[in-house]
Amino acid sequence: MASEPKSDAPRFQIYRAADATPYSETTVMDVAGMSDILADAFVRAAEAGDADGNEVKLLFAMPGMSLTYAWFKSGFPLPLHTHNADCLYYIVAGTLKLGTEQLGPGDGFFVGSDVPYTYKPGPEGVEVLEFRTSSSFDIQFMGKTKAYWDKTISALKAEHPKWEGQRRPSELSKA
Repeated sequence: MASEPKSDAPRFQIYRAADATPYSETTVMDVAGMSDILADAFVRAAEAGDADGNEVKLLFAMPGMSLTYAWFKSGFPLPLHTHNADCLYYIVAGTLKLGTEQLGPGDGFFVGSDVPYTYKPGPEGVEVLEFRTSSSFDIQFMGKTKAYWDKTISALKAEHPKWEGQRRPSELSKA
């Protein structure tokens, strides 16, 4: 016997990249475990220009799944973190280093719920698609000390000058 479709889930839907909503304008991702140290780190990261080093947009969401586009510029220091939803990453353009592995266009990786991870965008940055098993999820940063965030903020400050005028890796391949 066939199962009944979820009444709140669309059976067919088109989404357009031009209509994607920046994460900063959504409620799709909550910060878990907020502390005074983390709140201070967010302020200092903003002052160091972290928003200039990434663009993250929600392309599509429905109950039980979501699709996100993320562009991280060269060397963006993505802090070690977890999400409470499984995620499959697909590299569209550019490169990243995940542990000892160098990944490029067409490569990807899976991160299960609550598994800590980070990666470092390559010299031209990286564009990824993130397929999640939820339409809303959290992010929990593993760095709990001021020293950890001092190091992250220092990395932001060191990389920031390289980001002005940096083009998406997908645009570079068309040049």
